[in-house]
Amino acid sequence: MDRIYVMELVHAVQTGKLSRREFVHRAALAVGSLASANLLLAACQPITAESPAVVVESDAPATGATGLVEEGGLLVGVAEYPDTDDGTLMGYLARPVGDEQLPAVIVIQEWWGVDDHIKDVTRRFAQEGYVALAPDLYHGQVVSEPDEARKLVMELDMDEAVREIQQAISYLLDQPEVAGDQVGVVGFCMGGRLALMTARAADTVGAAVAFYGTPLSPEEAQEIQAPVLGLYGEEDGGIPVENVEAMQGALEEANIENSFTIYPGAQHAFFNDMRPSYNAEAAADAWQQTLDWFSTHLEG
Repeated sequence: MDRIYVMELVHAVQTGKLSRREFVHRAALAVGSLASANLLLAACQPITAESPAVVVESDAPATGATGLVEEGGLLVGVAEYPDTDDGTLMGYLARPVGDEQLPAVIVIQEWWGVDDHIKDVTRRFAQEGYVALAPDLYHGQVVSEPDEARKLVMELDMDEAVREIQQAISYLLDQPEVAGDQVGVVGFCMGGRLALMTARAADTVGAAVAFYGTPLSPEEAQEIQAPVLGLYGEEDGGIPVENVEAMQGALEEANIENSFTIYPGAQHAFFNDMRPSYNAEAAADAWQQTLDWFSTHLEG
C-alpha cells in the first residue's frame, strides 16, 4: 500500500477536490479493501486549526499488573487479560465499587484510540450500573491529530480487532461481578463498525449499539446475532443515509430486532463532546436510547 498516495487522497476529499465516490474507488484500489476505504471516508473530518499534532503516551501499567483505583464510587483503571497466544491484552475498565453482579458492556474506541473521551464514556456506563471495558485496540497508542489517526486505522486489521474484542468479552464474562452470559457492545465511528462486526461474529453479544459506524453490507448485516441500535447523523460527510437505510432494511428482512435514528443536522462524531462536531441534543437522546437498549436486552 502506498501510504503517501492514500494520505493525498484523504487531503483531496477533505478539501473538496475529490468526490466521495471517486475517493472510495481510488482508496479501495490502494488499500486493497472497499471496507477499509469506506472506513477512512467515514472518519475524514474537515481540516481545522483545532486539531493539534499530539501523540499521547499510554499510562498503562507494566505487563502483568492490573491497576484499579477507587474514584467517586467506581473502580477504574487499566485491566490486563490473557490473549489466545499466551500474550496479554489490556483495556480501560470501570465498575461500581462492591461485589454485586451487574451487566457488562464493551466500549469500542474511535480512531483516536482509548482517549479521554472513551474513558469518560466507559465511566458513564459504570455510573449507570455496568461493568464496562474499553479494549485498547491500538496497544497503548493514542493520538489527537487526524493524519496520525488515519495511519493507525490503515494499519489496523479489523478482523484481528474483532478477535481481540472477543477476548475482552471472554474476560468480562469470567469476572464474578458480571451477570449473565452475554454483554452489550457499543462503538463510535471506527468502533461503531467494529460493534456491528462483533455482533455478527460472536453469540456472546446480547445487544449492539453503533454510533455512526460504517454500515455492513446487507449480506453481512443479515448474519448479525443480536438486536441492533443504530445512531447516525444526517449530515455525516462519510456515511450516506441511504447506506444506513440499506443496512436497516437488511436487518428487517432477516427479522433481526433493530432501531435506527438519523438525527437531522447532526454530523459525524456528534456524540463526542471533545470535538467541534458535538451536538448536545442528539447526544443526549442517543445516550438515553443506548441505556434503554441495554436495559431491555441485557441480563442484570
